[in-house]
Formats: sequence, structure tokens, C-alpha cells
Amino acid sequence: MIVAFAPGGFTDIAARILAERLSVSLGQPVTVDNRAGAAGIIGTEAAARSAPDGYTVLMGTISTHAMNVGLYRNLTYDPVADFAPVSGVATSPNLLVAHPSKGIQDVAALIARARAEPGVLTYGSGGNGTSSHLAGELFKSLAGVDLLHVPFRSTAPAASAVIAGQVDLMFDTLPSSLPHSREGRLVPLGVTSAQRLPALPTIPAVAETVPGFEMGVWTALFVPAATPRPIIEQLDRATREVLPHLTARFAELGLEPLVAGSVEISGLLRSEIARWTQVIRAARITAD
Repeated sequence: MIVAFAPGGFTDIAARILAERLSVSLGQPVTVDNRAGAAGIIGTEAAARSAPDGYTVLMGTISTHAMNVGLYRNLTYDPVADFAPVSGVATSPNLLVAHPSKGIQDVAALIARARAEPGVLTYGSGGNGTSSHLAGELFKSLAGVDLLHVPFRSTAPAASAVIAGQVDLMFDTLPSSLPHSREGRLVPLGVTSAQRLPALPTIPAVAETVPGFEMGVWTALFVPAATPRPIIEQLDRATREVLPHLTARFAELGLEPLVAGSVEISGLLRSEIARWTQVIRAARITAD
């Protein structure tokens, strides 16, 4: 199972939890192969060029299969033509957090401060064009505010900078930011799901203050496009069988199973590519 990002992130965590269960379901070891680099392009391209025999699967993401389309003019793979969707795996909103020293306790206060001091408040991200960056750009557009983007090499150092007070805000993943929020090192302002999460009822959704704002990261399994249909269906069945057993473990990390087959994932790709390409072009972001 190729993961196109470094160990420890949202994609890697979901992959390792799934791989452990799939090993039992399929009756053979499923190993996670981290091939990080170039915003997920290196690992994703390797998966696209692998033998279409079902023995190599890719844990694709919103970045590799939607956002990169708008970011790179010369993307070395086509997320639609080069891959066949297998099954959804996990989804999770981000969490908008602030450093306690800023005195910002909710989204309304953030917007008021940002409008009073345009371009002063900073938000960190895992790099230009990453989901944490584009969440910030979408927020700026819908809320009508000006925030200063501070990109890092990955999300981990960006989150560390917010915790240290070197950066003011961040749209971080729940598995990363929730423990720090619970321990008071970060102030949780809002989840980026359309509604509050049942597991976190005291944290409002950003959309309660900024209508239309919704941002969720997701992962799904993909195989090379030429993979025979019976193999895809076998992998899909195995994944669907184990997902219910992962619900509790996922919930501990702020994740939810993404129960979706190839048809649903294909529709998700079309809508996500169109949505994020529009955001990227409006913000004039390029990664080439």
C-alpha cells in the first residue's frame, strides 16, 4: 500500500490502521510503503506505473487526486485516467486553531481582528497548495479577510510553529491538533465540517459563522486503471468488510470511515477537482 506522504500524517495513520485489518481479511501481509515527496506526486506516479495486478494499491487523497490537478500544469499522472477507484477509507475535517496568546476565542472574533488588522494575522500550512493552505485561502475568500500565509515543508513543523506562538493560526488535521487543544496549548475555533461533530459537540463548525465554508480531507484506495474488474471488486469487498471494525479507532483520532465504492469515489473526484481548481485559480496559486 503506497502512501505518498511521510509517516505520521493523516494519510499514513489511516493507511496503517487499514493495512493491519486488511492483512487478516485478505490472508496475506499488507505493508505500507511511504514514498513521500513533491506534494505526493512521487508516490502517486509510482502507483500509476505499477503492475495492474492488485498487489500494489495507492492510498490516494484530496491532495493527490484533486488539488494537484489545479496546482501543476504538467502533472505527471492523470488522477482520473490513470487510476481506478477501489473504495473509500477515511474522512476528517480540519480544525481551525489559534495560539492562546492571541486572545481569539471564536471565529467571529478572528474575523473582527483580521478586518481591523488586515494582513497582520498569520496562518501556517504544510506548504504551498496543500490542504491546510487551500483551507486558509477558502476561508479568506468567504470571510472577506486578509491573512498572511506562512508555508512550511510539511504540516508537522507548521503545527509546531503555532504551538510555539511563532504563527497565529492554522487549519490543522484533527489527529494532530486535537490533543494540543485539549491540553490548552491551542485554542480550537471551529471544525471545517458543515456541522458540528457528534464526538466534539462543544466545538462549533466554522460554517456557523462563515456560511458555505466546508473543508474535509479524505483518503481512498486506488489501483492502476488497467487492473481487472474482479480484482478491484475483491479489494473493495475486503475494505468494506473491515471498515466497520475501524470506526472506534478512527473516532479516537477524529476520523470517520468513508464508505463509498468506485462509482461514488469517481463522482467525488469530479466534484473535488472542479471545486479546488476554482479556489486555486481565484487565489492565483501555482506549484510549478
